Amino acid sequence: GRIHLCIACRNDQKSEATRDLILAAHPAAQVSTVEVDLGNLASVLRVAQELRCRFQRLDFVYLNAGIMPNPHVNFKALWRGLLTGKLLHMLTTAEGVMTQTDRLNGDGLQEVFATNLFGHFILVRQLESLLCGNEKPSRLIWTSSSNARESAFSLSDYQHAKGQESYSSSKYATDLTSVVLNRKFNNQGLYSSVVCPGLVMSNMTYRILPVFLWKLLMPIMWLIRFFAKTYTLTPHNGAEAHVWLFKQKPESLDALVKYHSCTSGLGKSYVEPRKMDVDEETAEKFYQKLLELEKETLEKYSDLLD
Repeated sequence: GRIHLCIACRNDQKSEATRDLILAAHPAAQVSTVEVDLGNLASVLRVAQELRCRFQRLDFVYLNAGIMPNPHVNFKALWRGLLTGKLLHMLTTAEGVMTQTDRLNGDGLQEVFATNLFGHFILVRQLESLLCGNEKPSRLIWTSSSNARESAFSLSDYQHAKGQESYSSSKYATDLTSVVLNRKFNNQGLYSSVVCPGLVMSNMTYRILPVFLWKLLMPIMWLIRFFAKTYTLTPHNGAEAHVWLFKQKPESLDALVKYHSCTSGLGKSYVEPRKMDVDEETAEKFYQKLLELEKETLEKYSDLLD
């Protein structure tokens, strides 16, 4: 009764189905839905306007939308990892394991960058009036990845138009953005945290390999979990850090730490904090580039701005 949950999803049928499931288990809950496509700036601006009309404040915003278009396994890299003894490291971090193709979206932005990061950034900027200056702190909780790597990111190509690791680049950009948001907004009562759900079997991961291969690999993956605690495998286990952060006082959290959902070989879920490999100067420069891109892109949508 004390919580109003608003489910934001680009698929209205899925969000309504989720709402029905929650209400079936908790009939007294307050649950609403809103439709938004984080890869479409007009959609983001419209939903921000709607949320400003609906709510006077937001306590938590979970920034979770993500795409990985046409992912492919790099079998040459896997073979090299096997020969050099780095295979377990590669399997637990996905470092060098996957390549992805990307494309421009309707706003002229790289689709992965726009959906995984920039749409969220614009949403946060548009909701500042609901997030800052409240009696209690407000929280941003970003879903990052163990695949967020500095080697995949470049300030000169921050949308990752020229590379083949757009997902990794966008997740590293997420880590950078969270660090700067804390520096800019903590004194206004807004705190940002980053989580990694681990390796979760979802519609995103199932697209990487044919279904029959996943069926063959699943017993091996359950075995790997005895050695790789980041193999959370189920969405329930992957959400451990998201739920854990909900219960923490934001002032006690480290802005340079990523909170990882982990699962022991026997299936016990827990959270492990790990320092992020981010350079704060790079983070500040990237934030300035985001502000420049925001100014440039929003000029097209003056009719959707207050």
